[in-house]
Amino acid sequence: MLVVAALGGNALLKRGEPLTAENQRANVRVAAQALAKIVQAGHRLVITHGNGPQVGLLALQGAAYKPEEAYPLDVLGAETGGMIGYIIEQELENALDHSHAVATLLTQIVVDAKDPAFQTPTKFIGTVYDRDEAESRAKAAGWSIAQDGDKWRRVVASPVPQEIPDMRVVKLLLDQGVIVICGGGGGIPVLRREDGSLIGIEAVIDKDAASALLARQLGADALLLLTDVDAVYRDFGTDQQTRIAALTPEEAGALDLPAGSMGPKMAAAAQFATQGGLAGIGRLDQATDILERRAGTCVLLDVPRQEGESE
Repeated sequence: MLVVAALGGNALLKRGEPLTAENQRANVRVAAQALAKIVQAGHRLVITHGNGPQVGLLALQGAAYKPEEAYPLDVLGAETGGMIGYIIEQELENALDHSHAVATLLTQIVVDAKDPAFQTPTKFIGTVYDRDEAESRAKAAGWSIAQDGDKWRRVVASPVPQEIPDMRVVKLLLDQGVIVICGGGGGIPVLRREDGSLIGIEAVIDKDAASALLARQLGADALLLLTDVDAVYRDFGTDQQTRIAALTPEEAGALDLPAGSMGPKMAAAAQFATQGGLAGIGRLDQATDILERRAGTCVLLDVPRQEGESE
């Protein structure tokens, strides 16, 4: 099978951990062991990943140095894509004992300049703050902020991904048996101008939406949205919570899930599954079990119910 595996932020940094190179490498080393099992099971693999904390940190560093010369978000997205891709590439090569070629591709993704997301920023980036500090920073830097759990963070525009102009390069690499790391941080957001040329724009694309688009355009057999939660649950956080083992895209669309966590993942899973592939949401260390429907939550066009499964 051709598998697109989207790594959640926990694969790079656990909530509350300092954003150091050492912490990120240690977490990626664990993630690489799980990804290696997918390859060792005989599957072809494409890897995507988030970059919210990293791109936010670079933005803060730039603003602290010379605010008037700070780099735009598309450039910061490219920087973090290279940095994180390098760590994943190296640790996966080590986990596979260098038996497979691995390559990182900086990936442009076209968005629409008229996307309403540019008027309503929702995508969290950067570190978390108490409300007073967040409001102070927002006032000084001209940010938009929103509540994230019991903390506050900067939010930026998150337009819908429309097109992946670098798709032909991804396919060339896959045809040569290369494991591809691409679409880092949801890809580098660009606009297509009237003359056909591309130009970057200030935004951060949702990683899961970009991963679903990538998986659909590649004709992948499976899309894995890997996080630190073992599955999607009904009545989550209550005594009645039950794991949803499998559901159809229509059933997935009917769920009421938090916009800041499982909502985007389930929407991406449903989008991909409408083309007939398997979309799975679950823990990184259970990736191969999710592929075999032994773990996680799977979204499929045709759901063969098993005894004891929750719809």
